Amino acid sequence: MRTVFRTAAIATFALFAATGTNFAQQQQDFSKIEVKTTDLGHNVYMLQGAGGNVTVAVGTDGVIMVDSQFAPMHEKLKAAIAKLTNLPVKYLIDTHFHGDHTGGNAAFAAEGAVIVAQNNVRGHLTNPSPGANGQTPPVAPPTALPTMQYAETTTISVGGQTAQLTHVANAHTDGDTFVYFPEANVLAIGDTGGANRYPGIDVRGGGSVIGTIAAAEVALAKANANTKIVPGHGALATKAEIQAYHDTAVTIADRIVKYRDNERFTEDQAVAAQPLIDIEAQLKQNAMASERIVRLVYETVKTSPKAAK
Repeated sequence: MRTVFRTAAIATFALFAATGTNFAQQQQDFSKIEVKTTDLGHNVYMLQGAGGNVTVAVGTDGVIMVDSQFAPMHEKLKAAIAKLTNLPVKYLIDTHFHGDHTGGNAAFAAEGAVIVAQNNVRGHLTNPSPGANGQTPPVAPPTALPTMQYAETTTISVGGQTAQLTHVANAHTDGDTFVYFPEANVLAIGDTGGANRYPGIDVRGGGSVIGTIAAAEVALAKANANTKIVPGHGALATKAEIQAYHDTAVTIADRIVKYRDNERFTEDQAVAAQPLIDIEAQLKQNAMASERIVRLVYETVKTSPKAAK
């Protein structure tokens, strides 16, 4: 019965890959969105609205902001920040290139913010790849592009606040950035992980399951039991929840590689074997999401992550 999901799963993934967050943006009534602000301590906050979670660190002479959600959220995010401080956003860091995290770039840049991102982000914004159905997302306007770029690590600061940026390669995309605020012990990880979810991987954007596992290990090395971890979407996460996310990703990759290499299953046979049925129930996912992960891992993972260790 679960095989009936195959066409739907592929079609859904093709639509998302082709239109990305532009499709999601078109489905929302932004007038009804309210921004929720969570105090993370030491003048650092998480803002939740429409699109990726935003992290804001308020210093004595300006604000460091991580991600900017969809473009129509600019005024609401600006108003939420104004309730925290009357200082301007000096730096806006993109955790990756997807539009639900970068849509507000141009508007904040027009107000003086410096856009900061890993080197690969600019290329995706200026030369987006066609999606699975052949459609190409729109090119970002010049004002939305990063004007401060880095390769592997960098640090930016405002008065009393430091942001340590680390590139995690080929995780959700090929240009993911972790942002750690040491004064507040807050770590923003973009779409590379979170609690109770399947790995989120944009293969066309350079992402991979193995890179996702490696990124989680970087997060675990940076975090302690008291670290507040801001995922790209959903509630705050703990180190224990990122450990669980990591372990689940390892199990998923290991099982599917086993079916492919040891059992000699074809991709369709691996899907039919339902290798993630217990994980699907645990994470409250559905058959469509499970099939997509099975096919993605089957096609892209060369060796078991357990065997690699």
